[in-house]
Amino acid sequence: MTSRIAAYGVCLEHDRVLLVRHVGHNGESNWTLPGGGVEHGEDPFDTVTRELAEETGLEGVVERLLGVDSRMIPAHVAHAGVVHQNIGIYYLIRVTGGGLRAEPNGATVEPTWTSTSEVAHLRRSSLVDSGLALAQTLPPTGHVTSTPVGGLIQH
Repeated sequence: MTSRIAAYGVCLEHDRVLLVRHVGHNGESNWTLPGGGVEHGEDPFDTVTRELAEETGLEGVVERLLGVDSRMIPAHVAHAGVVHQNIGIYYLIRVTGGGLRAEPNGATVEPTWTSTSEVAHLRRSSLVDSGLALAQTLPPTGHVTSTPVGGLIQH
């Protein structure tokens, strides 16, 4: 089994959420939240704003911790072919500056402000649903029921 700790930013502006399109090694793409893996010795609080800047060109500040999502990805879906646990730490981020642009030489492209009503119709990572659920419900425990993982949510 493998595991990863990652930090994700939920950037909301009016009725829009900031999404990035992730392009996999096989060329398939899906929409996801800006964010990524916590580097050794790095605080997830710092990871989320670093990843936001890298993936979108935008600067932001953490407004609050939204919560944590722990999900098990079955071996047949995981990249390494073994069961994978992803622990996602979600933060509400307020964009403070910068200019929207794609990640240079990266796997994320097309950072886009998307109407929250359109999200349900996108081919997206279940991370988007978890992050929006946390932002909308603000559970006192900071825990959201994991979206079942069997691949991407596709509509």
